[in-house]
Amino acid sequence: MDYIVSASLLACDFTKLGSEIKRAENAGADWLHYDVMDGMFVQNISFGEPVLKSILPAVNIPVDVHLMVADPMLYIDNYADMGVMGITIHEESSCGVQEAIDKIRSRGLKAGISIKPSTPFEKLLPFIDKIDMVLVMTVEPGFGGQSFMHEVLDKIIQLREYIDKNNLSVRIQVDGGINDKTAELVKKAGADVFVSGSYIFGADDIEKAVASLKN
Repeated sequence: MDYIVSASLLACDFTKLGSEIKRAENAGADWLHYDVMDGMFVQNISFGEPVLKSILPAVNIPVDVHLMVADPMLYIDNYADMGVMGITIHEESSCGVQEAIDKIRSRGLKAGISIKPSTPFEKLLPFIDKIDMVLVMTVEPGFGGQSFMHEVLDKIIQLREYIDKNNLSVRIQVDGGINDKTAELVKKAGADVFVSGSYIFGADDIEKAVASLKN
C-alpha cells in the first residue's frame, strides 16, 4: 500500500508561512492539508479563502481542503476556482451530502467525506462508492494538538474491510494526533493518508518526521 502524508498548515508557524510550506515540501510531504473552520460547525475559526489565495503561488504540492463548516455549499466553488486538488466535507454538516459531492465532482475535484469520532461508519455507506476519500477524525474536530483517540481504530478497520470487500478505490485519511507511533496503529487498521501538523512542523528533523509516517 502506498502512503500519503498531508502536512496540516494549522500547526505551522504563521509568522513564517511561506518558509514553513517549503520546509514541508522539501521534507517530502505529498499534500498540504488546509483546514477551514467557520466558528459554527466547530467552535474555532481558522483561515479562509484570502489566506489560501495568497499562499498558493508558493505551493508546489496538491492542496487538500477540509471544510469544517456548517454549509459547505457556500465554499466549494470559491476553493475550486483557486485550483485545489480536492475538498472534503463533513457528513454531519447541514447541507445535503450528495448535493455537495456532486458539486465537488462537477468542478473536477476529488471528493471526500469526513466523520467525527462519534459518528458510526455506516453513515458513510450511501455515499462511499461516489467519493475518493473518507476522512476519519481521530480527535474531535476544531483544534490542533489534541491526543489521538484509540477508540476510533475499530471504525478504520470496518471501513477498510468494507472498501476492500466491495473493490472500491477509496482512500482512508486520518487526522488528529498522528505521529510515528499512532501512524503505525492506523496503518495496521487500514488507513493510507496521514494528516499531521504538530508532529511535522514541531519536529527538529522534519524530513525524519515525514519519513517516519511513510515507512
